Amino acid sequence: MADQKTLATLTELRGVGLHSGEDVSIELRPAEVDTGIVFRRMDITGQPTVRACVENLTLEPRRSALAHGDAVVHTPEHLMAALGAVGIDNLEVRLSNCELPGMDGSALPYYQAVRTAGVQTQGKPAREICLEDSLSVQQNGASVVAMPHDAGLKVGYVLDYSATGFPSAQHVGTQFFELQVDEDTFAREIAPARTFVLQEEVDALRAAGLGKGANTRNTVVLGPNGVVENELRFPDEFVRHKVLDLIGDLYLLGCRVRGRVLATKSGHALNVQLARQVLSYKEQKREARLRVATDDAARRAAREQEVAQILGRGADIGSTEIERLMPHRYPFLLLDRVVEIDDRRAVGLKNVTYNEEFFRGHFPERPMMPGVLQVEAMAQLGGLLLLRRAANIHRLAVLLSMDGVKFRKPVVPGDQLILEAKLTKDKSRTAEVEAKATVDGNVAVEARIRFMLVNR
Repeated sequence: MADQKTLATLTELRGVGLHSGEDVSIELRPAEVDTGIVFRRMDITGQPTVRACVENLTLEPRRSALAHGDAVVHTPEHLMAALGAVGIDNLEVRLSNCELPGMDGSALPYYQAVRTAGVQTQGKPAREICLEDSLSVQQNGASVVAMPHDAGLKVGYVLDYSATGFPSAQHVGTQFFELQVDEDTFAREIAPARTFVLQEEVDALRAAGLGKGANTRNTVVLGPNGVVENELRFPDEFVRHKVLDLIGDLYLLGCRVRGRVLATKSGHALNVQLARQVLSYKEQKREARLRVATDDAARRAAREQEVAQILGRGADIGSTEIERLMPHRYPFLLLDRVVEIDDRRAVGLKNVTYNEEFFRGHFPERPMMPGVLQVEAMAQLGGLLLLRRAANIHRLAVLLSMDGVKFRKPVVPGDQLILEAKLTKDKSRTAEVEAKATVDGNVAVEARIRFMLVNR
């Protein structure tokens, strides 16, 4: 996972707000780890701040805004897109007015300012949302869909102006653009794309008090005869700018997104609805992880209590209780009873009967218990002995090696194996026991068995 980043030094920009028409200067200043992107209104008494996050987002016609108390900041999406593409996690943005400068109508000046200031990594993992399920929002024929995608953020947009009815819209038509978002692709393919407006919409915007700082130099104006007093930077600059806005809106999540987002005819309002759904998804996942962790902790505590209760008796542990302690099951559970057990030694029993599964194929005309199973029975007793250590309650004792294995006499149906295991070496990850099995007081098999202790 990538580390959090901030700027190496501060940088300044000046310009005019596209909608307010007011002169504004901003400073982009380095910030500490886990600060996030914070805007500070220097022109207001007390210099109030507002954090760039979905919770502080308010929607205005043709733009987004952030508000918290007295601090209100309009049109942050172009800066947020540039910060998201570079991966700037922590930044203080000081403003002299309510709206960020429109610059040339694109995110390119913001991106260039960030690169001029330089980027400083901060040695702590960046926050990230990794989508594991598909999410979607839709309204009035527009939609935004987010789905899993392992390789970072991929964004696509379908722009369709074919049904607007305005003569100028013919120069937009229907466009589609999609790309894998990284700093290089953003700087080359997205950052230069500018805000655009249809000439038929200009009068309505001005009547609503918007677009006071917009002109044909910082906004692509489309008239019935094409672009007015300007030239396109890309043949499909319109849809690319929509992708730019979407990237900026998504970065209001306050973290990086790993997923694929496809939008159709969406604007800031629908983009933000998706961002809020992603935030809710993140919280649900966090709560689910907490529930799993709580359940795991409860299961671990219950097992600790159960193991302590059974093995703490020190004697007379039957087959049902052995099954609760060990992962083995019939026909491979070869321990019928534990007669006694303490921290260093255990004694157990294995009754050998004619109905054992292995007798059907192992010398059926002269049945003998396979030697490897005799050793396995001793190993299972050794594994139970190791469970007496509290550190091993949630571990499995897996065979690592066997030395000095000697088979002294055959074991046949009707015999009772008395198993004994003594702990001789006890380390954090390995252990060793000396084991033997006797029948009628005579040694049938003996061995030194080493175990590796692994987590369940």
